[in-house]
Amino acid sequence: MKPTLQTVADAVGVSRSTVSNAYSRPDQLSPALREKIHEAARRLGYPGPDPTARSLRRGRVGAIGVLFTSALSYAFTDPYAVLFLRGVAESAERHGSGLLLVPLSEADEQAGIEAVRNAAVDGFCVYCVPASHAALDVTRSRGLPLVAAERPVEPGPDSMYVGIDEAAAARTVGSHLARLGHRRVAIVSDLLVAERRTGPVALDGPADIRYDVDVTRERLRGFAEGLAEGGVGWSDLFLVNAGTNSRAEGARAAGYALDRADRPTAVLAITDLLALGVLDALATRGLGPGRDVSVTGFDDIPEAAAAGLTTIRQPAVEKGAIAGRLLLDPPEDPAARQVLLPTDLVVRASTGPVERK
Repeated sequence: MKPTLQTVADAVGVSRSTVSNAYSRPDQLSPALREKIHEAARRLGYPGPDPTARSLRRGRVGAIGVLFTSALSYAFTDPYAVLFLRGVAESAERHGSGLLLVPLSEADEQAGIEAVRNAAVDGFCVYCVPASHAALDVTRSRGLPLVAAERPVEPGPDSMYVGIDEAAAARTVGSHLARLGHRRVAIVSDLLVAERRTGPVALDGPADIRYDVDVTRERLRGFAEGLAEGGVGWSDLFLVNAGTNSRAEGARAAGYALDRADRPTAVLAITDLLALGVLDALATRGLGPGRDVSVTGFDDIPEAAAAGLTTIRQPAVEKGAIAGRLLLDPPEDPAARQVLLPTDLVVRASTGPVERK
């Protein structure tokens, strides 16, 4: 039979509360009695009170749950995700908390629901999760603090989120290329369609995106609005879906655009990781970025500067840190619980005027 707290109490000849104090309030016992209890516990194979149950009784677990719809490895390999999680971790450390990463499987939604239902956390940070995912309903039903890292999970004055104006930031990219004279433009993005496939897609507009991710929709809307300043209509754009947000898929997707007879003079990628893949595709074809084809990204991950990539800079670490702080120490003023961070267009060598071609 598995030893319990009562088993140790009987062996030592003390009460259950005395054994409990040896673990939770050791200052209440003499050193000799504490050691006697711990020695009996070791001899009987009793590991001590369940830490999760003990935390729940205290009303605080000491962990933030981070939800995202990707494989667990994504949190450690995607450069932007790494920066964001670093920020969350920094806030957690300052509050004596840890992180619990909760990947939500797209293939098995029920598994994600159970993971959220059973997560022992003090609150949830929602990162890259479609608004329609059923697991979000479970987070709401648990009554724990919830902060969104992109857009409000529940729009309203009481919701907590930290993000950027995605469309406005993307608009500056489109405007930049329009001013440079680009009229044949391709866009490479993941999540344009629900299927994880790489290849051209036809959409009537950003609102036609079937996959329920507002970030993708808003960035495409911004790109289109900025390019429209140069007379480029939505129907003029060549859209390519990337199966995943990865450098390899960015290169594959770019190939569909670069190998056309009417090759685009510019390729806008919805993330830096995809844009780096576009640069790889240019290199294999002997084309120069900013000379033969202009390329833009979004995020300004560390690799972007080294590659000379024109991109949108957003404060990833700061975003994560604010998300963690909102969860663990929410401000009393509801207005201060909704944070919009600034962005900047960083122009580098990967973009240039059409006249140079």
